[in-house]
Amino acid sequence: MSTNINHDNLPDLQELEKLANQFFKTLPGDTISQPVTQQAPLDPASNFLQPERVTGSYGDPREVRLFEHTPQPASVAGGGISPSAINQNNAVNLKDPQTSFADPGLTSSQKQPSYTSGAGVSPSAIQSAKSEVGYPYIEDARTGPYSGGFGAEKLPFATEGLLHLPYQQEQPFEVELQKVLQAISVPIQSPQLPFSAPSSFDESSFYFLKERFQLPSVNQSAERKTGVSGLIAPPFDVNAVKRDFPILQEQVNGKPLIWLDNAATTQKPKQVIDRISYFYEHENSNIHRAAHELAARATDAYEGARKKVKDFLNAGSTNEIIFVRGATEAINLVAKSWGEQNLQAGDEIIVSHLEHHANIVPWQQLAAKKGLKIKVMPVDDDGQIILDEYTKLLGPRTKLVSFTQVSNALGTVTPAHQIVRLGHLAGAKVLVDGAQSVSHMPVDVQALDADWFVFSGHKVFGPTGIGVLYGKEDLLNETQPWQGGGNMIVDVTFEHTQYHNAPGRFEAGTGNIADAVGLGAAIDYVTRLGMGAIAQYEHYLLEYATGLIKGVPGLRLIGTAPDKASVLSFVLDGYKTEEVGSALNQEGIAVRSGHHCAQPILRRFGLESTVRPSLAFYNTCADIDTLVDTLYRLKNS
Repeated sequence: MSTNINHDNLPDLQELEKLANQFFKTLPGDTISQPVTQQAPLDPASNFLQPERVTGSYGDPREVRLFEHTPQPASVAGGGISPSAINQNNAVNLKDPQTSFADPGLTSSQKQPSYTSGAGVSPSAIQSAKSEVGYPYIEDARTGPYSGGFGAEKLPFATEGLLHLPYQQEQPFEVELQKVLQAISVPIQSPQLPFSAPSSFDESSFYFLKERFQLPSVNQSAERKTGVSGLIAPPFDVNAVKRDFPILQEQVNGKPLIWLDNAATTQKPKQVIDRISYFYEHENSNIHRAAHELAARATDAYEGARKKVKDFLNAGSTNEIIFVRGATEAINLVAKSWGEQNLQAGDEIIVSHLEHHANIVPWQQLAAKKGLKIKVMPVDDDGQIILDEYTKLLGPRTKLVSFTQVSNALGTVTPAHQIVRLGHLAGAKVLVDGAQSVSHMPVDVQALDADWFVFSGHKVFGPTGIGVLYGKEDLLNETQPWQGGGNMIVDVTFEHTQYHNAPGRFEAGTGNIADAVGLGAAIDYVTRLGMGAIAQYEHYLLEYATGLIKGVPGLRLIGTAPDKASVLSFVLDGYKTEEVGSALNQEGIAVRSGHHCAQPILRRFGLESTVRPSLAFYNTCADIDTLVDTLYRLKNS
């Protein structure tokens, strides 16, 4: 969007360049010239960019030239320009976040990578060093420099693409630069909020009031800070991200909290906490029914969150998004509405051996009531679904396939697209449990083509007590509601009730309005980070952790599928799982010890419980080092 700028108040660019370079040249570090090279190919083992050989160089890499454009790589920490960024790039274009750090005239093979600064790498494992071409790399005292396979290659820690982060890291030199930039006159809208506005909508409001209360947009906020249109997009900085989560500053047993229980629930960024607080302070009302301003505000916030979920999942319509308490309630809704309505005695339901109890028990209850048969997709010794055996289970009586996209107990990523397609070929409806996938990878429900998709807000950095059922719109409208009450009806007499179409017909009564809004804020947060970047970082972190934890004497890793998300279940010889969990807790490390509501899959491996560290994008190599060090000490005690 464009902003009217008072050009009379624009700072002198030469003075701005001079000020910037005065600060950068006083910073510690070398001034090795930045190399100009051709991009090396991707390492297929790690999907990270490999270092290049020097073929030439420009001048002083610490010199900044504003509003110019050269084909140099860049690394930007937080919202400002870091010293490491200047070593990577000698020109920054503040005007265009898409072309600031790569010459549009270059081919994709010639463009230089953007590097992650402050990646949260461990103090014991990482040395603040640069490769021979000046790039940061990751080196561990135990394993040597990391290259995706724990080999001897030096690896620049990189992310492809640039990210819009919901925070701005303040550095001393940035403060001075901001003083100059803030001299630009830009109209300021109110209220000033610590979070982004709802997405733009086709209508001016989801309510009938014509004049709407508006939150300032992300771009407006950025323009007020920078005086230019658009956002400056820094790369993924996990240390800056970690500061967004207040609870991660907690002390447990006198030690910094290390939260490795993310498969059970994720922590909440301040942006989510502030958004919920703001709702109760300024918008709290019941929705849809009242001719007053707060009802309009609450309705817009609630329906705005629905649209954010729709965009997050790439659903075809907001009518396909139903707010529920969580994935468990969503599965029960399908079982007790569509299942009750459509399944008959002798029909078959297929689930997988990996399922959480929430995707087993509702179908067992329905099967017992209606005389249905449940079949189970088996897994191999690595915890992977055996597709050939699955196809043998499909038949003319198969009416439903319900399975998890990511195992909460093993971390196995299932071949979801193939399972859905084969189920549809057999004439069955398919439900995908995405509780463990939405926080780790991009999800596209239209591409997946599942009939239903479910997830819980608290697993994706949102509040507890809120979740989502996605369903294909025609299917939802053909399904009878499972609860009756207000808000879900068109007309009621003592003789007859007419129901709304979806989503209203499945949202009887007053829902969890504030936490739906909070879920929208959580989706804003992860969307700005980029689900692709999150998946890439967590993949690296999982490989790092796997390589170290497998070296602990007597430790058996449960679930070794090649395609895994961020779960590391294990048992340790000579110790009960609760003893390991307690020992880790003494070091401030939170993990889950138990059966994880997934007893069938653990029993497949001859176990009743495991210790389960599980990762998120705010975890670091330092967290992993502390975990592994504690396990070594425990084993040697």
